[in-house]
Amino acid sequence: MTVKVGIIGAGYIGGVHARILAQDERVKLVGIADVLETRAQELAMIVGAQPFPSAEALLAAGVDAVYVCTPNTMHLAPVLAALQAGVHVFSEKPMATSLAEARQILDATRAAKGLYQIGHNRRFAPVYKFAKQAIAAGFRPTSAHIKMNRGELKNPPWVSNRTITGGFLYETTVHLLDMARWLLGEVGEVECRARQSVYDEPDDFTMILSFGDNRYATFASCAHTTWAFPFESIELYGDHAQIVTEEMEKVSYSTGLGQEIVRRDYFQLAVPQKWGYAEEDGLFIGSILEGRPPAVTAADGYKSIELVEACYRSARHGGERIRLPL
Repeated sequence: MTVKVGIIGAGYIGGVHARILAQDERVKLVGIADVLETRAQELAMIVGAQPFPSAEALLAAGVDAVYVCTPNTMHLAPVLAALQAGVHVFSEKPMATSLAEARQILDATRAAKGLYQIGHNRRFAPVYKFAKQAIAAGFRPTSAHIKMNRGELKNPPWVSNRTITGGFLYETTVHLLDMARWLLGEVGEVECRARQSVYDEPDDFTMILSFGDNRYATFASCAHTTWAFPFESIELYGDHAQIVTEEMEKVSYSTGLGQEIVRRDYFQLAVPQKWGYAEEDGLFIGSILEGRPPAVTAADGYKSIELVEACYRSARHGGERIRLPL
């Protein structure tokens, strides 16, 4: 069986997925839809598909699945339309840019015939998979520090437009909020302080995430730094042991006092493999063909939105402790 796939949104990430899918023999790329006609045409020509002027026109073409790669604030309508049409949906993160919209999507997935997978690609990046496997093998994080230092609201410049992103935390910080939950378990409480330092929205965040068994993670996310390497990292601390990631490039595992340090370097991998895009796409197509649950569920997507909203709520109230679920 061949899965007929359409891409909604022909920007950077739409292009990433389209190029991966074009190489998958299980997939037939039917079309590329974008409100900018020339952009749809350009990507369609590259991957051997047909351009469409709208998501509605693409859905009417008889696709089995769509990738929703529109800007963050524009996920709701195409996702709901596709689910209501019985079409499988891969949605780029974030699930939505408000808790109310995320709930709409979550409810729709429960009633839909099609699958829904959310694009938290870092779960499939080798550095983070290494950390997850070490935890499964017995490494138990007791605390953690997470950080992102990006020049994001200036480069690329559209990221400073909240009508597109929904806010800084929704753009990229949401990835590592999801990663904190994936590696450390469910978050029970959030405390967050934020300030508006450079841009026209809060752009400097310091958070404390509380997990079960009296475990905590600190998380600093800043929008106005230099993209200096590593612009993201997670440090997991255990019993005289630690795991440290450096972007999607490197990971080291110090297994104990007087023990060797295990290092992995993924620098030479191509971005689709290094950042997890290729694996998440392959798993999505496999889920459709084999009737398996999606690799990252609607519930996962919803809980990442809860974390973003909890951070914003806490910040608005001077670091007030916010309990989850909201």
